[in-house]
Parts: sequence; structure tokens; C-alpha cells
Amino acid sequence: MRMVRAIQRGVLAALVAAVLGALGPPCASAQEPDSVEALSRTVVFGDGEEIGRALTALRWRGMVDVAPALILALRYNRAASGQVLPTLAALTGNREAQDWFDWMLWQEAHPEIAPHPSFRRLKLDLLTRIDVQFSRFFGGNPRMDIRLEEIAWGGVEVDGIPALVDAAMVPAAEGRYLTDGEPVFGVAIGGDVRAYPLRILDWHEMANDTVGGVPVALAYCTLCGAGILFDRRVPGHERPFEFGSSGLLYRSNKLMYDRETDSLWNQFTGRPVVGKLAGSGIELKQLPVTIASWGRWRERHPDTKVLSPDTGHVRDYKPGAAYGRYFASPNLMFPTGLADGRLNAKDQIFGVRVPAGAKAWPLEAFRGAPVINDRVGAVDVVVIGDAAERTGRAYRRDGREFHAAPDPGLLLGPGGAWRVTEEALIGPDGARLPRLAGHVAYWFAWAGYLGPKPELYQPAR
Repeated sequence: MRMVRAIQRGVLAALVAAVLGALGPPCASAQEPDSVEALSRTVVFGDGEEIGRALTALRWRGMVDVAPALILALRYNRAASGQVLPTLAALTGNREAQDWFDWMLWQEAHPEIAPHPSFRRLKLDLLTRIDVQFSRFFGGNPRMDIRLEEIAWGGVEVDGIPALVDAAMVPAAEGRYLTDGEPVFGVAIGGDVRAYPLRILDWHEMANDTVGGVPVALAYCTLCGAGILFDRRVPGHERPFEFGSSGLLYRSNKLMYDRETDSLWNQFTGRPVVGKLAGSGIELKQLPVTIASWGRWRERHPDTKVLSPDTGHVRDYKPGAAYGRYFASPNLMFPTGLADGRLNAKDQIFGVRVPAGAKAWPLEAFRGAPVINDRVGAVDVVVIGDAAERTGRAYRRDGREFHAAPDPGLLLGPGGAWRVTEEALIGPDGARLPRLAGHVAYWFAWAGYLGPKPELYQPAR
């Protein structure tokens, strides 16, 4: 292996020497596509003086299309990072960015800059050196609805964050490993009630399951603070999809993948963005899910089942063991911009999407108003929230007005007390108002994927 690497370095050095040698001025020679690729590879994979010579040639060439390759080098080649920064500044005019994180933000803000044609080969070479399985997602020059230069490695291999598939559930009485105050994702479909503790989902980020006869995927992006429940059935496909974690990110959101086509999907939108299904118009149907404390969920649903800690994987399932520091910090772990400053990046919201629109309610708004009558697009909604528990539920209200009741399982509305269930509000006369899908998330994710300027609830003052 060392000999192979030495030969590779020798070839790259020879190419750089040819660019800088007597065949012509460096800026003229570097115009050749294969020469630009060789220079970029030297910066990303090389070491020593060869990096400086390659950067000099690229700087003399004076074209910004090599910036994505240089940004790669900032993250993956420590030997190059100090030399890359002044070259990036000279080529782009940006003298504020100081590291890979800053330059990824700059790149996100400049979609007009197309990378050099050789960048795709360079990026895929780098990814397959990390894990050859990444080639599954990019083979055959697939359609890409997101920019390759913004796809970032999340630090694990394909399925390095192992998805749960039909994981064992146990009766509530066997959930003794949980404390009453711990958060769980609560799901109820057709009388089948289940709880998925966040302390376990933090490590797996995906639960493929069947609840009430419906094949679902609880797709949890820890970086976005968003657990979203999707129906795994897709029109035109005979079997429900099964999803895993690709190990790749886009703007600090996990890219999940389906095992049938190896297409990459945006976890937040439920849409395929790279591969065979990209551009197909498919969008997974969202289903209601809530976050609640284990004690409150068990009280409301004494017949609930709960995820067993015997998942078949060896993990430290103590609360906060996986992402406790990240959740407690106001900072992001991976770069993405926040153009909408109405809230801080990691302020938590409860969001609802309907065909005609989307709206978010800051969880803090529920401290003063646990029941909010509002509107999303053309749909009248009533939203019930609890900031302390990070809980949110939304229901159609069709022009009715509701108010909080002393019993949290009830709302006061037309005709008297309405029962709050996981599937509907049920009136004293038996009228039913269906629940709407919604979920909690960090503001940066909601604002970043549903922008520009998505509708945000503003409490009356």
C-alpha cells in the first residue's frame, strides 16, 4: 500500500511539475481539465511541497470553480489546510472565513458557483476511500437534486448508525429502565400504541416498524432535533420501503436511503434527492407523532408497548449518552446557514405541514397558551402544546374555538368538553376532528427546508 501511495504521489508530482515547467505558463497549462483535476487531487490527497506548488498553479489560473475541491482539502488534509486558506481568499475575495465550517457556509450561500467538471470524480474518490459502499448512491452519474459539493460526510460509514427493523416491543410494565420524566416518541395507529424512547433512538435514528397494520418509518435526525413519522408505502412500488442511514448529510440534515433503489432521501422533507427516484415527485406521507414524557404517555396509554433496550446492538443507552452535549449546546455540529433570524438556530418549534402551507409554533409560546386556535394555509387548526415536555399535537377545528380545560385530556369547545385522543378530537355529540401530522424540530431545519420565510406563529402582545 505504501508503494502504491508513493507511486500515486510521484505521478501527481510529475503532473504538477509539467504544469509548472517549460511547456508553458502555469496559468495556461492549468486550463486543461486533466491538469486541474491533478492539481486538485494533489491539494486534497498530497503532502509537503507538492501542495504548495499545486496551489500556486491554481491561484495563477484564477478561476473560482476549484473552490469546492479546496474546501474538501480543508477538512480532509491537515497538511494542506494552512496553505489552502490564502488561496481560497485570493480566488473568492472572501477574507472572513477561517475554517472548513466557515467555507461550507460560504459555499451554501453561492449556488451560482459551479464546480470544475473533475470535482465529481474527486469527491466520489474521497468518499469511497472512507467507505466503498458510498459508491452505491452515486454510481452511473445519477440525478442529483441537491449540490454534490454540499453533501458532507457525517463521520460514520453506510449503516454506521444502524436502523431498527421490527425491533422488539414490550409491555409498559417492562419499561422499568425508563424514568417518568424521560422523553419518548409516541405513536398510535388503529389502537396500536407504541413508545420509542429517545435515549435509544439517539443511537439508531431510524425505526422501520408496522403500527396498527401501517408500515412506518420513524426517521429521527438528531442534528435537526426532528423525529418524523412516515408511511413507508409508495405508489408504484409493491413492497413498503425500508430505510437506513447513509452516513451522509446535507445542510446538517441526515440523508436516509431506501434499500430497494439506494436512492438518497432528505429526511426532513421525505423526498428522494439523489439516485433513481430523484425527480420522481415522490413524497412520503407524514403521520402524527408526538414527544411526551414516559410517565405522561404511560398515564394516557396504560396499554402502550415500549421499545425494548435489547435491540441486538451494543450501545450505551443511558439518557444523553449519544448527543447530550449537542442538545445542550446552542451551536451546530455541522455547517448550514440560517438566513431567517426570527428565532435562534436551535430554538425548538412544533411544525405542521398541509398541502396549502406550513406553519411553526415556538415551543416557548405554549408556556403562556397551551391551546392555540390558528390557521395553516386554508386549514383552521387548534394546536395543543407543552414546552416543558416538548409536546405538540394539532387538529382540524373547522371554524370552532377551543380552550384549555383543567383536565389535560380534554378541551373546552362547542357543546362542552371534547376528548383529546391521538387520532382525533371527539366532541360530546360524537363529532370527530382529525389530527394533523406535525413534529418538533430545531428552527434552523424548519426555516432551511421550508423557506424562504416560512410562516411562524407570533404570540399577541
